[in-house]
Amino acid sequence: MAMRKRSGSGSKRHLKEKVVQIYESFFRGEDLTTDNPTFWDEFFLLKPKIPQLEAEIHKLSTEQLINMKESMNILVEQCIEMLRQDHHIRLLYALQTLSALLITMYQRLEPDSNINIKTIMIGQENADTKMVKLFEQCSIILSGDVHESLKSMVLKLLLIIATGIENIDENPFVEYFMSNCLFEPLIQLLCTTTERQQHGYDVVMLLMFLINYKKHESTNPYVVKLSILDDELALNGYGQVITTALNDYVMSAFGGMQGNGGGGGWLSSLTSMVGGIFLTNDEQQPLARGQRNNGAEEGMLLAMYEASHLNRNFMTTLAHSSSTTASSAPPSPPATLPPHQSPPNLAQIQALDNDQPTNLLVTFFQYCSIIMADTRSESSINKCSLCFITLTCIVEDQFANSIMHDQNLTFKVQLYRLPMRHRKIVLEEPPSQPLASTLIDLLVEFIMCHLLKKFPGELYSLCVGVLLRLLSYQKRCKVRLARDWRPLWAALIALLKFLVTNETALLKRHNIFIMAQQVVNIFNLFITLGDTFLPTPASYDQLYYELIRMHQVFDNLFYMALRYSTGDGEYKAEALRLANCLVNVRAIIQHFSVKIEAWLDQQNLSTPSEEQILEVVRKNYDSLILKLQKGLESYERYSEQEHWPLLARTVRAARRRGDASALQQHSAAALHHYTAAP
Repeated sequence: MAMRKRSGSGSKRHLKEKVVQIYESFFRGEDLTTDNPTFWDEFFLLKPKIPQLEAEIHKLSTEQLINMKESMNILVEQCIEMLRQDHHIRLLYALQTLSALLITMYQRLEPDSNINIKTIMIGQENADTKMVKLFEQCSIILSGDVHESLKSMVLKLLLIIATGIENIDENPFVEYFMSNCLFEPLIQLLCTTTERQQHGYDVVMLLMFLINYKKHESTNPYVVKLSILDDELALNGYGQVITTALNDYVMSAFGGMQGNGGGGGWLSSLTSMVGGIFLTNDEQQPLARGQRNNGAEEGMLLAMYEASHLNRNFMTTLAHSSSTTASSAPPSPPATLPPHQSPPNLAQIQALDNDQPTNLLVTFFQYCSIIMADTRSESSINKCSLCFITLTCIVEDQFANSIMHDQNLTFKVQLYRLPMRHRKIVLEEPPSQPLASTLIDLLVEFIMCHLLKKFPGELYSLCVGVLLRLLSYQKRCKVRLARDWRPLWAALIALLKFLVTNETALLKRHNIFIMAQQVVNIFNLFITLGDTFLPTPASYDQLYYELIRMHQVFDNLFYMALRYSTGDGEYKAEALRLANCLVNVRAIIQHFSVKIEAWLDQQNLSTPSEEQILEVVRKNYDSLILKLQKGLESYERYSEQEHWPLLARTVRAARRRGDASALQQHSAAALHHYTAAP
């Protein structure tokens, strides 16, 4: 080893390791193989010093880096060649070195777009051959009987390659994933419990990124293969990974650890207690935890969306039951709720304590209830939008609907409820009910909690769309969901009242007439076709009672529509359609108002009870004349095209990961395994 000269009589010698000397010589452009034909075999037996390697690359100017491309090509090629060796130490160090080179070059690329990373790393001649070798060896390792940490290192390398550039479509290396498809070896890692526990998180994240590479420009083999995947073990494994990750966020949010500084108070103790209820070793994700602020949440949510959108067979996975004890370590601080938001109270935490089975849909509904509680930031709005379009894909599927409406398949699902001034969160156990009813509760909660000055109109449109699809299935299949529908009607009426009251401010940003028409048509669906899916005649009576009781809202809505439809303004056509679709609601209000007034005069009453009004309604159905409205249950099938910008933003958000540090952990574990005494 070389050593630097003393700078003073009292200074100590500073030793410089051999591998660091080699880095310095290499990046000075020296040919180190001239007098040593076995140089590369020896080099890859030396433990890499990643910080020093990165520092040497960062020292180079852009011009120097470009001039170094031939040497860099050789180094990368040798890394790839070493992956074919049976000598595990060389293989490990080659993986580490190649990963460090990629990470550093991607970092250099961000501020300097003049760098052609592909040319510098693999050159132009035989570039395809080099990458074919790399992916062949990655496939062999992932499918082979090797230590799990070695497979983890390969997965981290592949993730580094796929996520190095913010816009994945501009990454020149990702094209090689398409021509050298790794779908089968990746998906096989999800089929066994042990490998899924160790690698499932990275596999699902990697598939999610690859599926979103130029998916709308050309044929993407990962999109095609995921859409036709029918391996039940693989699909269940995919779903288990998502369930575990989302359940982690759910437990943290309900654990109320936001902004408490990890203190030892009652809340901390309670969190530990609740965490203990849910802890087993089933589906452990050792390196997934603690990555919440690094895009893991967006990645899992996007993976859930892609499977729901692309693969009809995945719908069976939604109902695949598992224990509620999906997590395996105490909840860590969440990224789902902002630190300034109030933590959920004791009632919500205790209500999670149940021993019933669960499935991906249950966990997803709970996760949605947390995400939908916050729409104040762009990031939270993006996640909320993705939740809604995922729900849209689910409720458009016949099999998923049959699962959610199965009266024999009931769950107690504790949804997160935002503390508000007008209500207290009381201690209560959630009812055991079909998941369709839980979904309606989720939609009601969203509608009631975001009638704000900064109105998220696009989210409300998606929310109402999910509701329409759910009701259309019930009408089409004559499913009578045994539930109290009044909270839903009250929420929809509250939404209409909000639109009318704030029309001036809202019209500057939203076309409120379209949204109001969507809501009114849902009421028309109940009025015209409710006899096919409402549980009892009494439910139909309650619907009419609510319309009559809240007649002022519908009157004001009609007058607003009339005002805009008679002018020459921008919203004339939409306002006219809204006025026309109110015809049956107004007919009900006018018809029964007269009957009720006559009955009050006859009985000499001024304040009738609800039951008295309902009795008048029941006796006067026969004389009510309604207009038959067709197509109320129809809707346009979900199209991904209008959501491309949202999906692109979510992919970029999911890119914020900690693969480099995790790579070091796996490398150390693998090195220990292969160097330990037998």
